[in-house]
Amino acid sequence: MKDYDKKRNAPIAQLIKNYIDKKSGKVSESRKEIQWRFKYLDWKDQKKIILAFLDSSKTDRQWGYSMALELWDKSFEPKIKELWEQFHEEKCSWIAIRHFPTEYISENIEKFTHRRNYFFICMRMADDKNFVIEKDKLSPIEYLAVAYHSGIRIKEDEGRDLLYNIIHDVCLDNNNFYLDRYAYDDDVNEITPILFQDVSFALYYLQKLNCQQTVSQFYDWNYHVTKNISESQELKDLSKDNTSNRFLYTNVAKKYAYLALDNKYKASDPPIEDVLKPEGWYSIVMELDPTLREKERQAFLEEKMQTLEDMKDNNPNVEKLVSNMGLEISEDFLTFPPNKTSEDILFDKTNVPL
Repeated sequence: MKDYDKKRNAPIAQLIKNYIDKKSGKVSESRKEIQWRFKYLDWKDQKKIILAFLDSSKTDRQWGYSMALELWDKSFEPKIKELWEQFHEEKCSWIAIRHFPTEYISENIEKFTHRRNYFFICMRMADDKNFVIEKDKLSPIEYLAVAYHSGIRIKEDEGRDLLYNIIHDVCLDNNNFYLDRYAYDDDVNEITPILFQDVSFALYYLQKLNCQQTVSQFYDWNYHVTKNISESQELKDLSKDNTSNRFLYTNVAKKYAYLALDNKYKASDPPIEDVLKPEGWYSIVMELDPTLREKERQAFLEEKMQTLEDMKDNNPNVEKLVSNMGLEISEDFLTFPPNKTSEDILFDKTNVPL
């Protein structure tokens, strides 16, 4: 029997014991085998494994946090509380916000300072009428979501300003090229403001908040912007280029959306001639940051490399195959930017605790 097969036949109790004993010389191989088997194990063994990983190195704690977040059990609370108060790690904060008593969250709210912690605290406290929401700590989209879940009434004027400020921010954001999933349908030939992911989210919540006038007016505005995009020289030029992709079409949409905004939403911007060059096919984003495409490509490559590393960590067969064949991730310019939707959900699960 091969040594590899022996590892597969090892009892889970022995693997856990080898993993916990840092002097066993078998921590690494036990870790990989435990993670590979984890989802098929009994709950009693899964609980032991989660607690063992939470009591280990920082890297292993991150994996333990992810498992504890989704497979929460009250028995984890003392250990999570201890780790949160000792290290204040972001993934640990997700667990506390989702699963700890609201009294604990209220008493320690100033300690939850990671990225979107405050948004998810607001979501968790939505039913608490005594909880005071600090609007300036939320992005416009987050505020709309919190308002809907908390039963806060949004007036039409406020909703309109929130929506067009969101559009303004998308147009000038050098890193925001996220599109609604419908932008990837085969019959979509051009990108328009309604297909910006952030705008799609905002419209969803404005409809839920009964800001129908704002939504209706936006559709009229989007129609006129779409007409300008369709008649633009930039779109005609892109249509002649078989290598053009959604990245470039999105640039054009951002440009004409920005030009169509009411001046009050651009009051603090530089002069228009410093922001846009209407005679060129490029948009605000390409003009402000000509290195963006390289940054996007590098981020895409890193994501692919991380995916391979995760596969190797979770499956020894993949690691052996990659090693034996000398495989590596190479840049495939035909697949960048990736021709797929960013998310089919309202918020990125990999970036948030709820």
